Amino acid sequence: MTELPAFAYLDQKQIPYIRMEFPTETEKGAANVARALGFPERAMVKTLIFETDKGEKSLVMLGGDQNAVSGLLKKALGSRNIKMASPETVVATTGYVIGSIPPFSWQPPGFRTFLEASLLQQEQLGVGTGQWGQEIIITPANLIAASSAIVVNLTDRDEAEPSNP
Repeated sequence: MTELPAFAYLDQKQIPYIRMEFPTETEKGAANVARALGFPERAMVKTLIFETDKGEKSLVMLGGDQNAVSGLLKKALGSRNIKMASPETVVATTGYVIGSIPPFSWQPPGFRTFLEASLLQQEQLGVGTGQWGQEIIITPANLIAASSAIVVNLTDRDEAEPSNP
């Protein structure tokens, strides 16, 4: 297997993970990677780059079958005006093209990374390596350690509402 910066980063930090490969002909998308590797779609993590009107860029990790609730994402990012970063901005920010962005090893100091809270319920998560056809399988706790992710509810509207006694 190819030695990639994401692998070297985890090795240097002594964070345990498993390397897996899937056919490079696999169609893009977390659902397709999940099928190829035999995992539930929720366990294959989408790494998305968002930017705010203040120019801040952040990495948001969601399960392959999840979408962020706009209001919850805006609250986490601290801006009412957010958008998905363009493919050009993603490459300029991360050094990687959309489709297999690793959630660690490239962030400058102060870069914020968010992990959807429900992913902590998964036994293992799959994340991109920066090279299509290779995947890192890692526990949620080790993913948080590797990425310095802020765990936040981004998908459950009901949890966002304060409960009335």
